[in-house]
Amino acid sequence: MSASATHSASPPVLLLDAAQIAALMPVAEAMPVMSDMFGALAREQIHLPLRQIIRPPEALGAKGMLGMMPAFLGSAAGGESVYGAKVGTFFPGNSTVGKDPHQGCVLLMSGETGELLAVMNAAEITGIRTAAVTGLATSLLARHDASRLALVGAGHQAHWHLAALAAARPLHHVRVASRSLASAQAFVDKEQPNYGFRLEAIQRVEDAVRDADIVVTVTNSTDPVLRAEWIAPGTHVNLVGSSTPRHREADTLLMARAQLFVDRRESTLNESGDYLAAAAEGRIGPDDLLAELGELVTRSHPGRTDAESVTLFKSLGMGAQDVALAAALYRRAMADDVGVRASV
Repeated sequence: MSASATHSASPPVLLLDAAQIAALMPVAEAMPVMSDMFGALAREQIHLPLRQIIRPPEALGAKGMLGMMPAFLGSAAGGESVYGAKVGTFFPGNSTVGKDPHQGCVLLMSGETGELLAVMNAAEITGIRTAAVTGLATSLLARHDASRLALVGAGHQAHWHLAALAAARPLHHVRVASRSLASAQAFVDKEQPNYGFRLEAIQRVEDAVRDADIVVTVTNSTDPVLRAEWIAPGTHVNLVGSSTPRHREADTLLMARAQLFVDRRESTLNESGDYLAAAAEGRIGPDDLLAELGELVTRSHPGRTDAESVTLFKSLGMGAQDVALAAALYRRAMADDVGVRASV
């Protein structure tokens, strides 16, 4: 008898594609999942190593980068314990050829036996969880009467972020700025039928953000696209697109002026180009990172304390977000009999 025959068979692996994930988990419904995850992280119920990034030398002809983002969610985090990881690539140039810059898969394993439970499309999970975190941050930090949104960037992330921000605050007017007026207008034309508020394409970022209550940047820029003098008192800013040390979306003065909140301090200090550039100029330091999102969720930090301050949330993303959303998707898919089951 072979060694394998002495063990019981592993359960079939659940496979979920992008369309199935989108149907199972609208962005607005992912926001409570992210809130629970950040609360569990603040209570130290999640083990979260820093992501590992592989950037081959340009001399090898390599494009993009490969990232591995693991996490362990204990049972106290809101379900059965699970291991998981996102293994994905980031190719910024993909947007120019109509492809998502984020590619890869999210793996989910049992925390009890280590068995592989699921393989899911990473691009859809990344889009949904990233926007859900932005929506969560906005719900916790924006003024309650905020209704004017400036959306800077009209690529893949913009679609999910518009849905998240509409769930976070009762929007009345959204201005969209992109690399070109044509791309901003194309986004507006595509999304306007889905919303009752007005969407407007704007030529210049400055004109889009000057009187906004909420600003969201979802760009691949390596140079600041936001300047402090454009941001009105009381605005809440979400920096989402810059996720490496060489990418930036806010100038140093804005980083120094704003009250800074982050998804995770350790990640920000090591990976955020917005933080690192301003810190290198001596304008901010670790003590200026007022709180992690989990501290706002658990109310160990009050967040916004007045109507005039500019609050800024720097989003980098972490494996626990992917794993938490994958675990929630797994539960829904199994209950609703969605997806493909395969033996591996």
